[in-house]
Amino acid sequence: MKTYIKTGWYENNITPAKKVRLAGQFYERVSEYVETDITVTALAVSSYLDHFVICSCDLLYIQEYLVDMVRKIASEKCEGLDPMKIIINATHTHTSIDYQRQENKYGSALDVLKKYMPEDFSYIEKAKDDTIMQPEQAQIFLADKISDAIINAWNTRKNSFFSNTFGRAPIGMCRRAVYEDGTALMWGDTQREDFLSLEGGNDSGIELIYFFDEKKKLTGIAANISCPSQILEHRSFISSDYWGKVKILLRKKFGQNIFLLALCGAAGDQCPRDLIRWVAPVNPIDDPNILRKDTVKRVSDPSMFEIEGSWKAAKRIANEIIDVYLEAKRNVIDSAVIKHEYIGLQLPLRKATKEEYEYALAKINDFIKNNKDTTYDFNDQAKMHIYAGTVARYIYQQNEDYCEVEIHILRLGDIAIATNPFELFLDYGNIMKARSKASQTFIIQLACGCGFYLPTRKAEEHGHYSAYISSGITGHAGGKKLTEVTLDVIEKLWESESK
Repeated sequence: MKTYIKTGWYENNITPAKKVRLAGQFYERVSEYVETDITVTALAVSSYLDHFVICSCDLLYIQEYLVDMVRKIASEKCEGLDPMKIIINATHTHTSIDYQRQENKYGSALDVLKKYMPEDFSYIEKAKDDTIMQPEQAQIFLADKISDAIINAWNTRKNSFFSNTFGRAPIGMCRRAVYEDGTALMWGDTQREDFLSLEGGNDSGIELIYFFDEKKKLTGIAANISCPSQILEHRSFISSDYWGKVKILLRKKFGQNIFLLALCGAAGDQCPRDLIRWVAPVNPIDDPNILRKDTVKRVSDPSMFEIEGSWKAAKRIANEIIDVYLEAKRNVIDSAVIKHEYIGLQLPLRKATKEEYEYALAKINDFIKNNKDTTYDFNDQAKMHIYAGTVARYIYQQNEDYCEVEIHILRLGDIAIATNPFELFLDYGNIMKARSKASQTFIIQLACGCGFYLPTRKAEEHGHYSAYISSGITGHAGGKKLTEVTLDVIEKLWESESK
């Protein structure tokens, strides 16, 4: 019996009418204007066997409480939709709405900072005026918009065709530089005499699925790229970064009714900038990690800190999607096995040693001692955040050994789709893809939770931001377990094929 598929699409604009605090940096940014709209796009896919909904959001992260809010609203208006088969992921744009209402439940750095540096870490409370959307308002706004997209996608499903294929575009590159002393730095200066190598590789592949209606007319595209959308991450405007521009370019080619499901692959150590051929920001940036002295002017990309750079990345992606479409169009099918596995996965908590705890506490106390007459601000918070996170983790781990995260593994025909809530380092995604039983494997990070970074063992040994204890909730042991569980489930979903 053929397993015909049905699909439904919907997009909602989530560009706020008010100013918002922007998520993604250690210092406060309030939006000044809208550079490109931010959106949420939902794709619903079903057959008589199973179903799933994937909802891509132009947000920095997806908090668990937002997922819970959306599932509750959507499940009440979608007959036959299992709320646990709703997947919500972030494109990781740093120029979108900060809706966070609480700190990391695995140890709050902010609570530590409030205790030791109590003068001023209440920026959310300070600026409660009518011109800025508050986190509580943002949560309700986003939950309504995301659930509405899901409801409309689910309730408008129709018989469909699809075709999966593959493209390439050089977007993501490793953002961690390693030095001769065995240390590494995110955004590290590669002009240093002791620069040794980049810590990891990159993946220029684009995993693609094209969906068509009953008359084989294109309706939408799912595109999976191992790179976060953070070219414009330091700016003070609303922007969907390069993904919004990809959508603009695709609609010029295929029509205004085409949908784009933007999926960020394993990219915790990736960025859209070439650290070897470094091109500095044109406009000033408030980030000491980005500053360089005596930088050689390279023949390379436009600055990947600027709007021009985001258009360059978008054109590379869109041109490849348009080119590969001709191949995809020749191989459409209307039926496929659909299987969906949801797992609440327990991973070992990454713990701080007593020595690391004491060192972090000493750094905070030294900072306070050397800044006695200071009214602490966002820059101070940024300087001490890593140490406060270590202190918070040490306190939390006295009673807990594990963290639980939500993952999904799907089968659509011969395609595997695996989600995780982390900024997952590329090596883990590469292992999953290389060992997967599927002919094509999509990895979707930052989905259904916010697990922060999940570094490799070598990154932990090299240190620095993204590999610190306070940068994530689990470490390389958790990464190994996540990888093995994902591969085991994929194998089970393909078991009937080998019998």
